[in-house]
Amino acid sequence: MILDSLDVSPEQFAAGTGWQIKPEGACKAEVCVPLNRTGGFDMVATAERLRMALVHDEPSGLWALGPESLGDRALVSAQAPELVLDDLDGHEFRLFSLRGQKVVLVAWAPY
Repeated sequence: MILDSLDVSPEQFAAGTGWQIKPEGACKAEVCVPLNRTGGFDMVATAERLRMALVHDEPSGLWALGPESLGDRALVSAQAPELVLDDLDGHEFRLFSLRGQKVVLVAWAPY
């Protein structure tokens, strides 16, 4: 989820993450994670409680909110978004073409 502000409503949070904010906490399917809800909805505290990475890109002024990682070991879902990149020969490659197969993605960044 890409954000230009951390001032996010519970409805925007649910639309971007799938986590509904309810009186019992943040809920997705059968899983509910209790939240400290004193003073209303706090997106940063909720993201921290769900162990969602929250990264700020200073030059662009944007924030990126990653998927939940409950249990600190792996993502809750193994569903990858549609990804289209050029292969080594410059031809378009769609991750979807590997659907049904086990795939390992390796990413690298120079920073």
